[in-house]
Amino acid sequence: MHRRDIVVVGGSRGAFSVLKQLAATLPADLPATLCIVLHVGRHDSILPNLMSRWGPLPASHPASGENLASGRIYVAPPDRHLLLSSQGRLQLDDGAAENFSRPAADPLFRSAAVNFGARVVGVVLSGDLDDGAAGLATIRAHGGYGIVQEPDDCEAASMPRAALAAAGADAVVSAAQIARQIVAAIGGAPRTEPFPMATQTLDLEARLTQRTLVMPEDLDQIGERSPLTCPDCGGVLWRIRDDHPLRYRCHTGHAFSALSLAEGREKAQENAVWAAIRSINERIVFARERQLWAQRVGDRKQMDIEQARIEEDTKLAQTLGDILKNAAH
Repeated sequence: MHRRDIVVVGGSRGAFSVLKQLAATLPADLPATLCIVLHVGRHDSILPNLMSRWGPLPASHPASGENLASGRIYVAPPDRHLLLSSQGRLQLDDGAAENFSRPAADPLFRSAAVNFGARVVGVVLSGDLDDGAAGLATIRAHGGYGIVQEPDDCEAASMPRAALAAAGADAVVSAAQIARQIVAAIGGAPRTEPFPMATQTLDLEARLTQRTLVMPEDLDQIGERSPLTCPDCGGVLWRIRDDHPLRYRCHTGHAFSALSLAEGREKAQENAVWAAIRSINERIVFARERQLWAQRVGDRKQMDIEQARIEEDTKLAQTLGDILKNAAH
C-alpha cells in the first residue's frame, strides 16, 4: 500500500463544529498534512487561529508556494482556491468559482488526487449542495481513500449525500469518529472498490483548470457542448463526459455539479420573474401618470384606456407574484 500522508477536507454549513471536534481529537504526532476548505466566500476567517487553540496541531492560512509540512493544518483563505502542486507546494488561486464557491473543495481535491494519487485521504463534511462530490470521486479514482460524514449526523446533509452518490466511500462515520477514521486511513485501512471513472479525462480536466485561458476546443476534449448557459457568466456550458457525478464547465472556468447548477438555474429564473414584475410595475406607474394627465385635460376616453391598462397589468403582476410564492414552497 502507498503511504497516505495528505488529507483534504471540504465542508460548508454545519462543518464548523465538526472541525472543532477534529482539531481537538487529532494526535499531535499526526504523520500527515491536513488541508481544509470551508465555504467562507470573501468573509474574513479566524478558523486557523481557532483550530490551533482547539487542538495540538498548528493551523494557518498558507502563503502561495509554501511547502507542505507534516503535522500541520492548512486552511484555504477567503476568496482563494487552495491547490496542491506536484512539487509538494501549496498554491493559492483566484480563478473562477466552482459550485458558486471560492474557495471550493473540488479544486483542492482534484489537485491532490492528480498529483498525489493513492497518498490522499479525502473527507466530505456537512454542507449544502454538492461541492466535493466530483473531487472525492477523482480521489477515489486515483487510488485515494474516501471518508464521508454520515448524512443523518449532519446539520446539512446535501454535500455528504452527493459525495456518496457520485463516489461512494471507504468509510461513512459520524462527526465524533472523523479524526479516528483519518488516523486509521493514514495507518493503512483497506479501501473498497470505487465507481469506475475515466482517469484520463479527469487528469486532462485538472490540467485545463490550471490554465489562464481555456479554448472551446480544449473543453471539447473532455465534454460535449450543451444548450445550457453558465449561471455565473452566461457562457456556453460543456457537459463533462464522465458521469460521476454529472457536471458542467464553461470556458471561463466556472464549474458546477448537477445540484449546484440546478440551484443556479432556479436563482436565474427567480431573477427573471422579478425583472418582469419590475417592468410591469413601471408600466402601471406610467399608466397612472398618463391617466392623471388625461384627467387634468378632461380626456375621459384616455382615462378609461389607462384604467384598463392598469387593471390588466395589475393582474399580470399578481400572477407572477403567485408563481414566485409557489416556487418557494
